[in-house]
Amino acid sequence: MTAVRMRGVVKRYGGFTALDDVNLELRENTVHGLLGRNGAGKTTIMQILTGQGFETAGEVEVFGLHPYENPAVLDRVCFIREAQKYPDNFRVGDALRTAGMLYPNWDAGFAASLVEEFHLRPKQMIKKLSRGQLSAVGVIIGLASRAPLTFFDEPYLGLDAVARQLFYDRLLADYAAHPRTIVLSTHLIDEVSDLIEHVVLIDRGRILMDEDADVLRGRAVTVTGPAAAVKAFAEGHTELHREELGGFLRVTLEGADPDTRLRSEGLEFEPVSLQQLVVRTTQLATEPRRENHDGREVAAR
Repeated sequence: MTAVRMRGVVKRYGGFTALDDVNLELRENTVHGLLGRNGAGKTTIMQILTGQGFETAGEVEVFGLHPYENPAVLDRVCFIREAQKYPDNFRVGDALRTAGMLYPNWDAGFAASLVEEFHLRPKQMIKKLSRGQLSAVGVIIGLASRAPLTFFDEPYLGLDAVARQLFYDRLLADYAAHPRTIVLSTHLIDEVSDLIEHVVLIDRGRILMDEDADVLRGRAVTVTGPAAAVKAFAEGHTELHREELGGFLRVTLEGADPDTRLRSEGLEFEPVSLQQLVVRTTQLATEPRRENHDGREVAAR
């Protein structure tokens, strides 16, 4: 089943195109990673899907309906962002009680246990919280809402490493017990790579990658060794990145399988992490083009 569907979606702000012909489907009961650099279009996608904006052109469906000003959709959606705003007179408990009225699946007991784990107090004034404490409030609401479609737009950036790991652990455990569609928009790709089941990479308003994480994890390899041997191995593969030093070459290749038999020729193979693959794919899409040794186009370095 599909929770989200976008077809040919364009979003313009005056003369600036934030989204350009975006086609996207997000399966229900899956943890999706929405990845990309600052300004790539991630937040614009989430704003449209949560009814906080509307597309200039194209088709948008959330649970089969258009989300804009549609209570039948928005009651099933939770959107937690980094700079979450609350009324000045709100305490932590007020924010949680309000969330309990907004989200039909709200679990007050789960929220209370998270408040303790993140070392918050219900009577703390929201406006006096540190950045990390404010992030924790957003994380608690996002988890305890148990909304069928939950977006986390980098709300955990203010958390320290220990608190972020607590968030990941609680997310994974509660998702296993209460499956729903979760979208994580983050720059901390290495930290969440084990959580993400499906990856969407966007850059300059266009989708560059839309695949299951398990497929992507085996997509690329980095090979290092004498330049002539590396170039011979690289023939016929897409080059994502190249570093050359003297007579040695280090190349990241898409679609290449390690061949340990070539170690006798001085070649070494390394797996490519999801974060490295995202970075190299983005660079390949944005850097000037040149021809490599066999006449195929690659990114200029």
